[in-house]
Amino acid sequence: MEIAGRELPEGSWWDWEVIVRDGGQLRLAAGYDLTYHHGLELVFVAPYFVSCPTGFQDPVFREPTAEETARLVRMLGERPPLVVAFEADAGGRDPVSCLVAAERLDILPGLVPRQPPAGAEAAPGARDWPGPPLPTD
Repeated sequence: MEIAGRELPEGSWWDWEVIVRDGGQLRLAAGYDLTYHHGLELVFVAPYFVSCPTGFQDPVFREPTAEETARLVRMLGERPPLVVAFEADAGGRDPVSCLVAAERLDILPGLVPRQPPAGAEAAPGARDWPGPPLPTD
């Protein structure tokens, strides 16, 4: 899979989610199942424009169309250094078109464990004795 002229590392990058979205970065996590971990992050540094859902599957990255680029130039006053377009499954009947314009793109491969939400209680563990507690004297 290629994005902005760069090849993504080998892997099963089916499930995608926005994990950070602020003025400094747009960070996407990717993996085959994002429940416990992810194996790839795309970091769009200094995003100028972002149009994508917070979660999506099976993106197909492509060059932006002339119309998409012209729209960005009209909005921003100039062509951004990096423009990425893609189609993805966001749960609807048809794929959604997405567009991201940023200063640069960092591709970070590596296993990243997912942290439980703040304040979440741990699930109870399995008991080590299969029956009711034994009486004590």
